[in-house]
Amino acid sequence: MSTPILTAGPIARDRNGVIGKDGALPWRLKTDLANFRAVTMGKPVIMGRKTWESLPNKPLPGRTNIVLTRDGSFEAKGAVVCDNFSEAVAIAREQAAEDGVDEFCVIGGASLFELALTRAQRIYLTEVDAEVPGDVTLSPIDESRWTEVAITSHPAGEGDEHAFKIRVLERR
Repeated sequence: MSTPILTAGPIARDRNGVIGKDGALPWRLKTDLANFRAVTMGKPVIMGRKTWESLPNKPLPGRTNIVLTRDGSFEAKGAVVCDNFSEAVAIAREQAAEDGVDEFCVIGGASLFELALTRAQRIYLTEVDAEVPGDVTLSPIDESRWTEVAITSHPAGEGDEHAFKIRVLERR
């Protein structure tokens, strides 16, 4: 098996790059949450402390949870805590190889996701067809560096308050 790759996401953003509000997702997208679970299940996930704290159920089941924080005294029951990105990536890559999976996922927050973009080989990106208020945003992605390999459109409907697209991008 080849070396597991780092992926950025799954992460969802609106038209203006909003990804969060008051420590939570600013929308209800049941289909996107199911996609998040499907993409990440069985794979190591790296997240920042605030993302960890925003999880309603900790740790995310069926995944090695790795929490990145500068707080040396921070404890996350059921997760591995790291204080630098390179260490988190090394642990996730080793765990992915042990688990026999081909990738591991950086799932947020915004600054960690943007750091992951510098090393990621793949992005799982949900684009929400809305403009919502929020206090956490993601910078635009330079799409000239990426090739879209999959896209699925979803209408607003039962459990999905906005229409959205799920895209998979791979580094050129």
